[in-house]
Amino acid sequence: MALTAQQLRLYLVTDPGLCPGAALVRTVTAAVRGGVGFVQLRDKTASTGARVEAARALKQALAGSGVPIVLNDDVEAAIAADVDGVHIGQQDISPAEARARLGPGRIVGLSCETEAQVTAVDPGLVDYLGLGTVFPTATKSDHTAAIGLAGLARLARASSLPSVAIGGLRAEHAAAVRAAGCDGIAVVSAICGQPDPEEAARLLRRALATEKRETE
Repeated sequence: MALTAQQLRLYLVTDPGLCPGAALVRTVTAAVRGGVGFVQLRDKTASTGARVEAARALKQALAGSGVPIVLNDDVEAAIAADVDGVHIGQQDISPAEARARLGPGRIVGLSCETEAQVTAVDPGLVDYLGLGTVFPTATKSDHTAAIGLAGLARLARASSLPSVAIGGLRAEHAAAVRAAGCDGIAVVSAICGQPDPEEAARLLRRALATEKRETE
């Protein structure tokens, strides 16, 4: 499916520790009401069956919203749940294999942490990039050294693909992320860890808005 700048502007990555069980659907639906346009279901410890069940629940809850749902790493679960695609890392299944298994109509997102990784991406296989880790974050313990905003700008300049920044980002970073050249900001605890996910998403969305670009 074709992605838009609006969908990628505010990108939510779920965390099983911050929104466990039934809280997952409640949190995500509230966040979408607040302005989230893209959802990545990430649970590194769950079984494929549990990921399928969670993805189906999210798909049902977000039906008609136009918000894409991708699964982190698990192509098998994404196909079984019939969601929009996957987001993979550098150590996961290759983009070529993911695209071959998913077909041309679904989304493949890829995490990149270095300029070499960005320039090696085949835009015929990948739809968007997740760039970072920008700042240290407790929600992803296996990330490499943080690249900061200057590093983010270098990565964003290295590719023509749409991109979202990730890693320790909050509303106060929104303008700098956009200035660095990213289409959007990906967050975890800035929404999932908040008492009012809808309002948290709304505040982030306001911070991301600009007079000229919010109509894209």
